[in-house]
Amino acid sequence: MDDDQLDLVFGALADRTRRAILARLAETDSNVNDLTALFTMSQPAISKHLKVLEGAGLVSRNRQGTMRLSHLEAEPLKDATGWLADYREYWDASYARLDALLDSLKKEKS
Repeated sequence: MDDDQLDLVFGALADRTRRAILARLAETDSNVNDLTALFTMSQPAISKHLKVLEGAGLVSRNRQGTMRLSHLEAEPLKDATGWLADYREYWDASYARLDALLDSLKKEKS
């Protein structure tokens, strides 16, 4: 995933409504009216959130009869998680060094 795409994903995830929409779509594909019923906002506002999610590659939309369903696309989340995993390794190593330091300080006091 390139940096521009990563910016779009994290930008989309920065909003709690969009995260809630993704959580719903993880359960089932939904149309905009189904999603609107979950929130205290208008259908156009939900549509704008869906466009941001779609632009980030987190949601795809397809027609099923007369309905237009939104579907979670999880691959960008996997890529973002991979990016974050590098920092988790950094923090794990930092905590391990801190633990070692605390152990050595405890031994010195003994």
